[in-house]
Amino acid sequence: MTTASSDRDRRSASGISGRQLGGVLLLIVLMTALRVIYAGTIDLRTDEAYYWTWSKESVLSFLDHPPMIAWFIRFGTAIFGDTTLGVRLGGIVAMFATQLLLADIVRRITRDWRAVVLAVLLPEAAVYYGLLMAKVAPDTALIVFAMAMIWSLVRVAETDDGRWWLLAGAFGGLALLSKLTALMLLPAVAAFVVVPDWRRRWLLSPYPWLAILIALALFSPVLIWNAMHDWASFKFQFVRATVAPPLSLARFGEFLGLQFSLVGPVLFPVALSGVGFTLWRGYRRRDGVAILLSTAVALPFGYFLWRSLTLRIGDTWPMFMWPIGFAATAINVWWLRVHKSRLAKSTAAWATAAVVSGIAIVVATFFYYVVSDKPWLGRLDPGGSEAGYEQVAVRVEAEMKTVGATWIATTDYRTYAMLRWELKDRVPVIEINERARFIGFKDPGMDRIRGRTGLYVVRQSDVNNPLWALTSARREPLADVVRSWRGIAMETYAVGKLSGWTPELSPPPDTPFYRWHLLADEGARPSAVRDTNEKFNAR
Repeated sequence: MTTASSDRDRRSASGISGRQLGGVLLLIVLMTALRVIYAGTIDLRTDEAYYWTWSKESVLSFLDHPPMIAWFIRFGTAIFGDTTLGVRLGGIVAMFATQLLLADIVRRITRDWRAVVLAVLLPEAAVYYGLLMAKVAPDTALIVFAMAMIWSLVRVAETDDGRWWLLAGAFGGLALLSKLTALMLLPAVAAFVVVPDWRRRWLLSPYPWLAILIALALFSPVLIWNAMHDWASFKFQFVRATVAPPLSLARFGEFLGLQFSLVGPVLFPVALSGVGFTLWRGYRRRDGVAILLSTAVALPFGYFLWRSLTLRIGDTWPMFMWPIGFAATAINVWWLRVHKSRLAKSTAAWATAAVVSGIAIVVATFFYYVVSDKPWLGRLDPGGSEAGYEQVAVRVEAEMKTVGATWIATTDYRTYAMLRWELKDRVPVIEINERARFIGFKDPGMDRIRGRTGLYVVRQSDVNNPLWALTSARREPLADVVRSWRGIAMETYAVGKLSGWTPELSPPPDTPFYRWHLLADEGARPSAVRDTNEKFNAR
C-alpha cells in the first residue's frame, strides 16, 4: 500500500487528517496564549478583587458563595503571587480542563475526530470561554466540575459500571462547593436515571445513592458554616431567587443580548438548535446521554429565560451550561451526518460559520481591550466600567499621608475590594456595613484603627448613607476623585477625614451594619429597599 493511500485510509477512519489536527492544536495554543496575555494585562474586575480577599482568609465558606473560588485564586497566587495572572490562573487551567473533558465526551459518543474538533473549537469561538473565562468567578470553577460530572455519567452509560457514579458524586460535590447553581443540574441527572430503560437497575443500585452521600460530604463545609451562622448564605441566595420585581421586557432583552454577545451571535442559536434536536431525540429514543446533555442545558436556560422577565440575570450565571450544550451540538452535527439527514449539510455549515465568526470576534475583543486605547463603547463598556481604581488608590494614599490617617473605611464591597487589591493590605481597609460578608475574617489590624484617624472613601452617590448617622464618626470632606478609563470619567469618589469612631467588625445580626444590601438594581423588591432605608432612618 502506498503512503498516499495509507494517509487516505487514516483520514477516512478518523474523519480528519494529521495536518488538520495539527492546525487545530496550534490554534488552541494561540488562543490559550491570548487568554494568558489578557489575564496578565487587564485590571481585575471588582468581583475578582473581592474573591481575592477571600483567598487571604481561612474560613469554611462565605456569605455570597461556597469557598472553591477562593481556593482557585490561592492556587494561582501561590505560583505567580498577588498579580492579575496569579489571581486568574485558575480560570485558564479550568478552560483547558473543560476542553479536554468536552473532547473526551464527544469522542466516546461519536468516535469521530471531526466531531471532537468541533466540540473543542466551539468554546474557543465564544467570547466568554475563549477570552473572558480568564477572569475568575465562582462560575469558572463550576464550569469545569459540572463538565467533569457529566463526563463521569457518560462513562456510566458507556461502561455500565456503577463505580463511575462515585466519581460523578465527587465532581458533583465539588461543583456545589463552587456555586449553588450546580443544583440546577439535578433534574438532568434524575432524567438520566429514570427515563431510559435502565431505570430499575440504577434505582436499585447502591452506587447512585452513594454518589449523593459523597457529594453531600464534600459540600459539608458549606453546610457546617451555615449551621453555625443561622443559614446566612442560603437566606442570601433565597432572597435573590424569590424576589418579585415588576415585569420588565428590558431585562428579558438584556438576558438574550448577553447570550448573543457572550456565547456568540451565530453560536448561540446554533447551540440552542443542537440542544433542541438532542432533547427531541433523547426523550424519543430514551437515550440516556442525549437526555443528560440536553436537559442539563434546556431546563436551566428555560428557568433563566423566565426569570429574566422580572430579575436581572448576571452575565456569568448561565455560563455553566453552555459547554454541555456544545457537546450536544457537536454530537448533533455528527448524528445528522451519519444518518444522512437532509439537515446535515446546513447544520454543519452553520456550525462552521459559528466557529469562524466566533473566533474572529474573540480575537477582535482581545485587541480592543489589550492593544487598542479607544473607548468605543464609552461609559457603557463592561470592561472600562470597572477600571481605573489605581487612580483612586494613589490619591487616597496621598491624602492619608496629609492627614495622618492609618486606616480606610468604605460603604460598599466593590470599593473595599479594589482598595485592598491596589494597596495590597499596606493599610487596613474596612467596609463598615454588610458585615455578614466578612464572617470569620481575621483581624485586619485593629491596633491601627482603634482610636486612630481614618479616611472614608465612598462613591459620590453614597456620601449621605444614613448609616453614618448611627455612628459617632466625625467626617471632614477632603477631595473628590474621579475614576476614569481611556479618558472617560466612570465614577466619582468622595474622600474625607474620619475621626471619633471605631467600626464594629462583628455587629449583632439584627443591626443594619450586619445585613447585606437589597439593591433594586440587582432585582430586589422596591419595598424591601424602602423598608431597609426606613429602618436605617428610624435608628
